[in-house]
Amino acid sequence: MSRVVEDRSGTTEPLWVNPEYGTKVTLADHANITISDVIAAQERLARFAPLLQKLFPELAASGGIVESPLLPLPPEVIAPDAADGGTFWVKSDHQLAVAGSVKARGGFHEVLEFAEKVALRHGLLPEGASYETLGDSAARDCFAQYEVAVGSTGNLGMSIGIMSAALGFKATVHMSSEAKAWKKRTLRSHGVTVHEYAGDYGLAVASGRQIAEQNPQCHFVDDEHSTSLFNGYAVAAFRLRDQFAALNVTVDAQHPLFVYIPCGVGGAPGGVCYGLKHVFGAAVHCFFVEPVDSSCFLVQMQNPDQPGISIYDAGQHNQTIADGLAVPTASELVYPLMRERLSGIVVATEDRMYSDVWRLKSMAGLKVEPSAAASASGARALLGTEAGRNYLQTHGLQALLPQANHVLWTTGGALMPTDEYDALLIAGEEADRRLAA
Repeated sequence: MSRVVEDRSGTTEPLWVNPEYGTKVTLADHANITISDVIAAQERLARFAPLLQKLFPELAASGGIVESPLLPLPPEVIAPDAADGGTFWVKSDHQLAVAGSVKARGGFHEVLEFAEKVALRHGLLPEGASYETLGDSAARDCFAQYEVAVGSTGNLGMSIGIMSAALGFKATVHMSSEAKAWKKRTLRSHGVTVHEYAGDYGLAVASGRQIAEQNPQCHFVDDEHSTSLFNGYAVAAFRLRDQFAALNVTVDAQHPLFVYIPCGVGGAPGGVCYGLKHVFGAAVHCFFVEPVDSSCFLVQMQNPDQPGISIYDAGQHNQTIADGLAVPTASELVYPLMRERLSGIVVATEDRMYSDVWRLKSMAGLKVEPSAAASASGARALLGTEAGRNYLQTHGLQALLPQANHVLWTTGGALMPTDEYDALLIAGEEADRRLAA
């Protein structure tokens, strides 16, 4: 097995096209997930909106709904001639309030779903009661008897920890070696207990799960298997649909949509892809983007006969600046759902991610972390490689590119400390010069 995709000439090809895309290789009800579950998640987030507005003043303008803007993107961020390929947008989840990452929707949803179950169990939500009452002392005293825990490389831990602590739960985050120090500091400042591990994401999750099993009052958020997280992430598809409608942007067979989403374990991008395929059907083409040395979803997709295969089995080492994507194995929940829905996977080099941190800032004014900047490699690979051109021709899309829309999903970065971000910009500008040489 190779560390990256190779074409027949032996040269590195950054885009792998999924040969099972559009086929019927999976069961539509895998893990009993249906679009009704996603709609229920959307309704739950709306029920909790008055409470979130009370807990987090920064949500006042949105009425307690946590959502990111859809922003136009200068095509030159991708390439000098990228404008020939259509219109470019950024789904700026790096700006999501409170937690500052794509993990906010799914992470918040799972904590709120657990809070709702506890509240109903203890009679805290009599018929007709507003969910805003769950911020009162009686509810907080009740929630304080319970713990919410999660294993994370950083961003999921931020969303779970901050929301759990805000509601009054005991909040614990088990963080792997890839997690940034500033994310640990932020969590602790919110009253979250942080356990640090010298090993990778897999170890942090396994350790957290084992400890949680010893406490019957602990709810463990399992990033690799959680349907609640998945459903919360998928809500983003409805939000994007509404944003396009407000901008009079058409998505249909003659106006295709291409979406590029950074991928770690696969939960967030998988949920987004699942929702988008329901909303837009064959008109949307979803691509995941992973670091070249941490491409767990690619390894799993290339080896469908080896469930649970690790990047280490493929000769990778999990070394990447994209801490949020440094994951050794793909989600067992999400992978089967993507086999027929995912168009392909792009691998991004370290220099490309560094460079795109700088390009997104200098050309578009966007402050993103390397994990989020990886999305730019997705668009660049589709439009600028032989594999990408073949995909477009195979699906009759080449002639439709002038009226196509491309969405880069920027998954985190707005909360990054200034000194750390400034160092990334310096490294990014240097990487951009190397790539241009």
